[in-house]
Amino acid sequence: MLKKIFTATLLLLMLLMTGCGGGDKPADTGDKKTNKPGSKLVIYTSMKESLIGGIVEGFKAKYPDIDVDWQSAGAGKIMAKLEAERQSGHLMADIIWTSEVPDFYQMKNEGLLEQYKPIVFDELLNPFDDYDGSFTAARLGTLGIVINTDKVTTEPTSWETIATDATYKDSFGIADPALSGTAFMSIALLEKQFGWDYIVRLHDNGATKSKGSGRVVDDTADGVLNACLGVDYITAGKIDKGAPLKMVYPHELLMVPSPVAIFKDAEHKDNAKKFVDYLLTQEAQQKVAEAGTVPVRRDVKMPERYNLPNPEDALANGIKINYSDVLDKKDDTIKKFSNLFK
Repeated sequence: MLKKIFTATLLLLMLLMTGCGGGDKPADTGDKKTNKPGSKLVIYTSMKESLIGGIVEGFKAKYPDIDVDWQSAGAGKIMAKLEAERQSGHLMADIIWTSEVPDFYQMKNEGLLEQYKPIVFDELLNPFDDYDGSFTAARLGTLGIVINTDKVTTEPTSWETIATDATYKDSFGIADPALSGTAFMSIALLEKQFGWDYIVRLHDNGATKSKGSGRVVDDTADGVLNACLGVDYITAGKIDKGAPLKMVYPHELLMVPSPVAIFKDAEHKDNAKKFVDYLLTQEAQQKVAEAGTVPVRRDVKMPERYNLPNPEDALANGIKINYSDVLDKKDDTIKKFSNLFK
């Protein structure tokens, strides 16, 4: 079962999340004009506004009668909020879209997710060998070494560089894997490829834990850090605004799928299916690419300015991992990391 969290903490997390990301209406209100439950859609996501915002706009252009409320927070806060809603007996979200893949296996195992195969599924790249429709990858997110080009003159050549080179001594940041799904998955992938000793050596070279995936990139852009373990589209957004950043991809690619799923008890299930279908169209996946991350379709034009791997290469070259094994070790991995990076 999802980890039990004290009620006071859950309520605090709910308050922190409510309204984040610029949703159109509060999630717990209905359509007061029509009183039709089918006219709403509630999305919980860890995607930043630079990604989710444009997709929601495209969806609303196609379905103007659907009132979309999207709320954004770190994956850890989202899962805590969902647990609080389950305990209250009323799940408000229709859709969840994050990057912490083990959470989706956990929700699937608990019978929370609707099995829905999108109408365009056969056109997609699918990273899940055990796919059954419970969740579908909506992007093939990548993480790399984000350097501040004003401070780092020689690009790192490998992951080992970060753990040994004096350039990164006390100046390399990692988002907290307890809060960020992409951060957790990146730690799991690095451990799978290089062993836990690599994480220890990162710590010994002065790597620090940051509060979130956005914060660690901000600190690198501001020169607080020389480099960080950064998410592709968050970094791309900063580069577009003139930040002195560059994403460097070592040979061992950290590719983290971002699944989207519909809750079995979703109040607006038909609208949720429409959104998932739209999210995986060429139109929406082009928005994914333009936001600076890797889509799950081959027929999308990749922007050259971000130096992203193309979708097929991202799928083929990403470090392979068994997500069920990651789920079994999740609590232990987060505990080990937290104890190490106190």
